Amino acid sequence: MCLGIPGEIIELDAERPGMATVDVAGARRQVNVLLLEEEGLGPGDWVLIHVGFALARIDEEEAQATLAYLEEMGQAYRDELRALSSTRPG
Repeated sequence: MCLGIPGEIIELDAERPGMATVDVAGARRQVNVLLLEEEGLGPGDWVLIHVGFALARIDEEEAQATLAYLEEMGQAYRDELRALSSTRPG
């Protein structure tokens, strides 16, 4: 099963445009944000992430509700977090 996981942007990478450090369920990792460059993303913004790419900007309320729902999914959610940690986008 493939899931989109909410993450909060911590910082944009000045040396690698289009990349951002994002907190995903307590773990920080690099995420490609190029698909959302027109959104004017910055620290504190929430994005929906799939396989290392930010696909949509979401608000914090939606992010928290989604995280709560994903926690209830158990193993499928843990598998997606594991897959997210092993991907290395652009």
